[in-house]
Amino acid sequence: MARTSPIKFLQEVRAEGQKVTWPTRRETAITTLMVFIMTAAASIFFLFSDMIIRWVITFIIGWSGTPTG
Repeated sequence: MARTSPIKFLQEVRAEGQKVTWPTRRETAITTLMVFIMTAAASIFFLFSDMIIRWVITFIIGWSGTPTG
């Protein structure tokens, strides 16, 4: 494998960096907003999932621990 000089490497890195299409301020704001919305939706989903699972486990433990006559 051929070695590249540090100066040539930095020139190539700079050339590749200029090819990057950077998002606009509006695109960044919309993407950030969508991340917050999806995080809130996932939090609510897991909150209700946890509540339902806790209820089911409590019901099963309470049902199985009940003494019979």
